[in-house]
Amino acid sequence: MRVWGFIRITQWSCRHPSAVGQPCRLRMLPPSCCHPHALLSALPCPTAAACRTLHYMPSLAQFAAVEQLAEGILGGCRLSLSRGITLTESTRLDHQLQAAKLLRELQVRLDERRQAALARVHNVRPGGSHFSGSGHSTDGDTSSGGSSSLNDLLMAAGGPLRVGVSGPPGAGKSSLIETLGCSLLEAGERVAVLAVDPSSQATGGAILGDKTRMPRLSASPDAYVRPTPARGTLGGVARSTFDAIILCEAAGYTKVLVETVGVGQSEVAVQDLVDLFLLVLPPVGGDELQVIKRGVTELADIVVINKADGPTKAAAARAAVAFRSTMHFHRPRRRSWQPAVLTCSAHSGEGVDRLQEALGEYALAVAGSGELAELRRGQRERVAWTAAEEAVLDAFRQDPCARFLMARLLPDVQSGQLAPRAAADLLAAFYSMYR
Repeated sequence: MRVWGFIRITQWSCRHPSAVGQPCRLRMLPPSCCHPHALLSALPCPTAAACRTLHYMPSLAQFAAVEQLAEGILGGCRLSLSRGITLTESTRLDHQLQAAKLLRELQVRLDERRQAALARVHNVRPGGSHFSGSGHSTDGDTSSGGSSSLNDLLMAAGGPLRVGVSGPPGAGKSSLIETLGCSLLEAGERVAVLAVDPSSQATGGAILGDKTRMPRLSASPDAYVRPTPARGTLGGVARSTFDAIILCEAAGYTKVLVETVGVGQSEVAVQDLVDLFLLVLPPVGGDELQVIKRGVTELADIVVINKADGPTKAAAARAAVAFRSTMHFHRPRRRSWQPAVLTCSAHSGEGVDRLQEALGEYALAVAGSGELAELRRGQRERVAWTAAEEAVLDAFRQDPCARFLMARLLPDVQSGQLAPRAAADLLAAFYSMYR
């Protein structure tokens, strides 16, 4: 095959022919420069493509605008929050750098809030208020006071509760979020909903219609509903979902609900981003064998059989019994919580109050045991690895050397003379050797 002689190539004096003889603009920057360009001055000699990206580096005025945007988000401005999420979703280099600065600014302020909440929790009088699982105080306090104290406990332990709502298409996820969100608003909560919508594989567009199923929640000043396209990301979430969660927490929302696209048995990416995984299923979802199959069902902290009203109420009750009888086949995921199986109706609201209580019980259990802090550390680690993998893959796909070699390998792959996996191994070996 004609490709093997190309693999034994002489190492180039410069990694990219287009960069030969061209001055490196990064090396021309003074080391004492306080501009973000100085962060790149310590890196090895970049490629010509990397040098050209300096044209898109944000200016100091743009960074100053990011600081104003951060103040608006911290003040609870929904317009600023929307602009911040749009910034994190952008793929432009200057927008990505501005989003990184925005997230750093907000993380500092969130750390200050956690310290203040920790001080308030430690200053509670001995024999003071105690909390039931629903988040309400048991000594006669109002519901808003009990909810506020539980939110302080959550903030001290890591931050507002993050709930991932997943399930197959047509299970009623959006309708359930609408009913549950309104119930949380009545209890004094501030609710943010991040609804991920599937994107077209042909055109890349998305309808973003989940918000139309939440008219009451969208109209409330204490709620925020943001539809986001998946843009080809697998697992039911978008690439910027975790960043959007951070922004919603900085805006003061005490519950963040992440609605995934309609998923199957193995699409469980959302469980790496949230504290509680809520699985919504229709009344007729299969037999007991479907229940014990590994995948999305074994990761659920709360299973909700929706549409438990009218002619499907009996079917929902039977499905709940089937789930409860097989839950012991799954390995426990939490030290402080046993998965719960509930039935409810998003249409009539029946059972939603019990679901709200279960959310409070879960939050109190994981925050009081210290497991919430462990969950947050694991989330940040997994998101960091995922982001690094995506960045490396994007750089690999855009690298001129890799694209040139792939063009030489593709004829043999397409003709069947070279196995696709063998071509991938050659491409990866060449890239690691000469990059």
